[in-house]
Order: sequence, then structure tokens, then C-alpha cells
Amino acid sequence: MTHRLTAFAALAAVAVGASAGTAPAHANPFLTEYNTPYQIPPFGSIEYSDYMPALRAGIAQKQQQIRDITSNPETPTFDNTIMPLERSGEIIDRVAAVFFALDESNNSPEMVAIAEEFYPMYSQFSDEITMDDALFQRIRSLYERRDQMGLSPDRRKAVEDYYKVFARNGALLDAAAKDSLKALNTELTELYLTFNRNLLNATNAFSVVVDDKSALAGLPDGSIAVAAEEAASRGLGEGHWVFTLHAPSRLPLLQYADNRDLRKKIYQGYTTLASSGEYNNLPVISRILQVRAKKAALLGFENYGAYMTSNVMAKTVGAAEDLLMQIWRPAVARVQSEVAEMQQLADSENAGITIEPWDYYYYAEKVRRKKFNLDENEVRAYFAVDSVRKGIFGMAERLYGIKFTEMPDAPKYYPEVTVYDVTDAATGEHVAVFMTDYFTRASKRQGAWMSEFKGSWQNADGSSSRPIIYNVGNFTRPTADTPALLTLDEVETMFHEFGHGLHGMLSRAPLKSQAGTNVDRDFVELPSQIHEHWAFEPELLRTYAHHYKTGEVIPDELIAKLEASATHNQGFTTAELAGAALLDLQFGKLNPEGDVDVAAFQDSVTTALGMPSQLTFRYRAPYFKHIFGSDGYASGYYTYLWAEVLDTDGFELFKQKGIFDPETARKFKEYVLEKGGSEDPMELYIRFRGQAPTVDALLRNRGLTPENQQMNIQSQSDR
Repeated sequence: MTHRLTAFAALAAVAVGASAGTAPAHANPFLTEYNTPYQIPPFGSIEYSDYMPALRAGIAQKQQQIRDITSNPETPTFDNTIMPLERSGEIIDRVAAVFFALDESNNSPEMVAIAEEFYPMYSQFSDEITMDDALFQRIRSLYERRDQMGLSPDRRKAVEDYYKVFARNGALLDAAAKDSLKALNTELTELYLTFNRNLLNATNAFSVVVDDKSALAGLPDGSIAVAAEEAASRGLGEGHWVFTLHAPSRLPLLQYADNRDLRKKIYQGYTTLASSGEYNNLPVISRILQVRAKKAALLGFENYGAYMTSNVMAKTVGAAEDLLMQIWRPAVARVQSEVAEMQQLADSENAGITIEPWDYYYYAEKVRRKKFNLDENEVRAYFAVDSVRKGIFGMAERLYGIKFTEMPDAPKYYPEVTVYDVTDAATGEHVAVFMTDYFTRASKRQGAWMSEFKGSWQNADGSSSRPIIYNVGNFTRPTADTPALLTLDEVETMFHEFGHGLHGMLSRAPLKSQAGTNVDRDFVELPSQIHEHWAFEPELLRTYAHHYKTGEVIPDELIAKLEASATHNQGFTTAELAGAALLDLQFGKLNPEGDVDVAAFQDSVTTALGMPSQLTFRYRAPYFKHIFGSDGYASGYYTYLWAEVLDTDGFELFKQKGIFDPETARKFKEYVLEKGGSEDPMELYIRFRGQAPTVDALLRNRGLTPENQQMNIQSQSDR
């Protein structure tokens, strides 16, 4: 033991550039436990030169920890195999959490250069662990004896999950096949890097410059001001406005700009993103599909889709498709009626056009104004980002008894990040650290997400190590004289990501591998999506939606309009989401041996689905980061709608009992948020809800007509 510690210490010294007998000029902060409040990463002390040495030191540390496990001569037990594995890798966990977070949210040329080395090394080491035969044999021994060991439900599931992870990652393969799998995984890691780099560069490279103010007619003042500030930041003089593909710039333009050519430019810029030229992702996707097919075949699966769905709730691609088609068909029917309404309105205004994709947002908004007398510009005045933040915190306190106190002096990775101490409102006990990073910038990828700088788990002494959770968004920025005013979609997004955050913050699962969002991929969206429902509930709205100028609470008349228009445009919203999920599944069924004409295949799926000509997939392949930027949601984008079956069914219970009913909230907290992945997700859901869900609640919530054939997703998931 002393020799191993000495050897590791020597490696750490080399890693930070220390030489024998001299003090290092800079101590690598990743190599020791953070000396900060609640072990928040000391971002101000982290230098670019720290990442790779810390990764190498972390790999060496974990390699030794695994050797300690596998060299143990005693019969494998949970406590001498799984528990030390759970507690291993302190250094690599610290450095990876920070690097992954900043690579996504605060990228730079230096980070790009580091990523070229960091990701492949991290991926190769992950393969090394899951293909370690000595470690796998100990896990296999536990797996084969799990019925006789008297394990608690969470420990039994941990043994089963570890066995599946190792088996799915090649532990059962012979040496030659393992080498082949490692090579495929390394290539995929490099392809994902290329895809993401192309997407970020292509997004930042595109812009529409306007130099005629009359072309801005219809746009909200806030959007015009943001476009003017963007132009100024690019050195363009007064009288110029720049629009980008980032959602806070792109979506208001599509929704409000009277200038049809301007709408067409931004729409076509977005839907052809990363599809040609220097940042073309089509050949990258073609190669990803080929490598994934080889990986699936090597592991004994029919295709990559079968591999990805085999160990989640859906179990099969067919089960996911069955659900999606029950949603797709009524959604498309609704699109047809929505387009007919838009065309009628355009004709009544003598527009002289046929509705095209770049008209959909614009005329959907005009129809909403006419039918419901609702102007989203009027509504946005009540949804300043700080007001909505008050709403999500108020919801959490009323449901789960937690409160949020800002930590102004806490370390942060970007000046706009806000850090909170989350405590039990009754006892004052520390529950978690929560960080928010809400505004768009060039160094941040598109979208919104939740992750963690530190997970949660139960220590050997029974105490709980609490997590550090963060939410990232790309919301509309404040201007010189107006706070950040959120669209209705951005309000929902803020509640959505906060729901993921609650899943992480409130976890009480004893094992790190089962805590928080470490659940089946098609269960992970339940906590996020169910909390969206509170966003526009009148009882909560009246507590947080205040006019940013007057402080006036949102009037009942406006709330009534929001409720009346709640299902407006749901054909479009549902069809573009379900269409993207179906496209993803079709990609997963491919087994290409040569190059794939990705664009042609995408078009063939469009035709086969009968996609209405006025819309497209929410994400087209070249910018479908969910499925081609990593393995994360590959053959799994359907999970948003799968989870919506659960969240709409579950929220109906809250509606029946009261949206802040203490007992219903307690059950959701106990059986869903606290349990994480420690038990079977459907069993946990039924324990909360008292029944298995069907698709009907989703269709009711979206204002779509249920079809005759019902689907119980519990029975489907058992197929």
C-alpha cells in the first residue's frame, strides 16, 4: 500500500510539473479534494494546462483501485467488489465533470485543442475498464449468485446493471473482438468530436445582416435591440442588425417578422445548417452510421437501434415506433387543419401566398392573436427571467420543502453563472448546490441542459454526500433597458431543465451509479417534463408572473387566454417532435457497409411518413446533436414522447388532488426523485401513480383526438 501511494504521488508531482525538491509553481486543483464551500470546483484556479495531467493522474489512480479489487483473494461480495468500484476514480470524476461542462458551455480554441486528446483518452480508458476480464468475472460471480445473496433491491439492481453495462460494452467478447470494439469506440469518439465542432462552427458562421429598418417590421423591440447589439459587437455601424441561428434570435424572427424573404433566409439557413461546405456533417454522419452498425453486429445485435433500446423501458425499436405512430397520425391530421386556418387568414389579408415552412411560425402567431386575442409580446412582459426563476424556486419549496439562497462569493465558471445553496426549508440542512447559466453566447452550444459537477451518494459512515447540479440555457439576453424577457417556450424550457435539476438535487439513492438522473434513458425525462405543467398553472402564475415595468401580477384575463390557447399549434409542435424521433429510429435500423446518402435517406423517411410539406423534422440529421453528437439519445429521441405519456398521466393525479397536494408531492418525491435508478422505473411510477399509464393523457394534454387503439406502455415495455 505504501509503495502504491508513493508511486501515485510521484505521478501526480510529474503531472503538475513539479521537480524533486522544489515547490510547484501551480498546484493542479483536480488532484486533491477541493477546499471550497461544498466542494464546488475552484474554477478561478483551473488552468488549461491542468486538464490532461489530471486526466492521466486520474486514470492511474483508478487503474490501481481496480487492481486492488481484482487482486482481492476473497470470494466476491457486494462490499468488496461493487462498493470499492462505486467509490473509485475521485480524480477522473473531478476533471471530467469540469471539462465536459466547460467544453459545452464555455468553449474556446484552447478547449477545442484539449478535447482532441481528452475525449479519445477518456473513451479508451472507459473501454479498458468495461473490458477488464478480471473485474468482469467478479461482477459475473455476483450476478450469477444474486438470488442467494439476500441483497436489498437497490443492491440487486446494481449488480444486474453492472453486469449489463459490462456485457453491452464487450466483456463477453474474445480478445480480438475486444480490440476491434475498442477501435470502433475510439473512431466514434473522434467522429462525435468532428460533428460537434462542425455544428458549433457552422452555427456561428451563419448570420443575416439587415441594413434597412423597414425590413424589421413586426419584430418585437427587444429582438430588434438584441440584433442591433449583435451588429455592434461585430463592428458594424449604426443602422445594421444581425440575426443568428441561436434560438433567441432565430425564433422571434420566424414568429414575428412581416418580411417574408427575411423569414425564408433564416429558416433555410437553419434547415441547411452544417449540410455543405467547410462544416459539412453529412459525410461524418455517414461514417457514424457505418461504425455503429459494425459495433452492433460485433455485440450480437440486429442493428444499432436494437442495441440501444434493448436495456431501457421500451425494449425494442418496434415498441417505440408503436407509441410514436399513435401520436404521429393525429398530429398530422391536426397540422392539416392548422395550415388550412393559416391559409384562410393569409387569403383574407390578400397575402397572395401559399403557406410554406418559413410561414408556419408567423401565421400560427397571427391565428393565435385572432382566435384568442393573445399577443405573445404582451405575455413576455410578465416573464422576465428573474421572475420565472422565482416561479421555479417557489414551486420547489411548496412541493418539496426546499429553499434557494444565493451564494454570491461561490466559485463560478462564467461571470453570468448564479450559484445557490439549496437547503431543507424546515431544518436548514444542506441539500445541494444549484447553478444557473441561462444566456446565449458564441462559446456555448445550442439548446438547454442539466448536468452535475458532483453526484450524490451515501458514505460508508451513513452520511450523505450531496450533489452540485447546474442548468444551462440559451435564453434571450437582457438589453440595455429591458431585462431578459422569456417566450412561452423558454418559460417551459426553464421549468423543464429545473425538473432535471430537482432529480439530481433531491436524490437519496445510496449508490453514486443510481443517483439522480442515472436512470433508464426513457425514464429520465419524466421529472423534467412533469414540472413543465406547473409553469402556466394559475395558482403558481399569480405568485411569480409580474410585469417587469409595473410589477403588476398577471391579470386573470390574460391567464384565461393562456389556458384557452394552451393546445394552439400542437399539431405542428407534436409532428415535428414525433417526426424527428421516427427519423432517429430509422437511422438506427440501418446496417450500411458503405457510404450512406444521408440527405436522400432523410428525404425517403419524410416521404414514407407523409410529412406535411409545411414543416420538417425538429432536427434534421446534420444538426441532430442528440443522436449524432454522442451516443446519448441515439435511437432514443423518442424518449421525450415516451416520458410524456408518463408525465401527462402523472400530472392528472396532481390535478385531481390539487397541484400542490402534499401527499401526492411526497409520493412523487419519494418514489421518483429520491429513488433515482435504484429500482425498476415502471414499478416506481406505479407506486407513485397507482396505475400504469396509457397514451390517452398525452393526447388530451396536446388537444389531439385519441385513436381507437390504446397502448399501455407497461405491457409494451415487456415485449
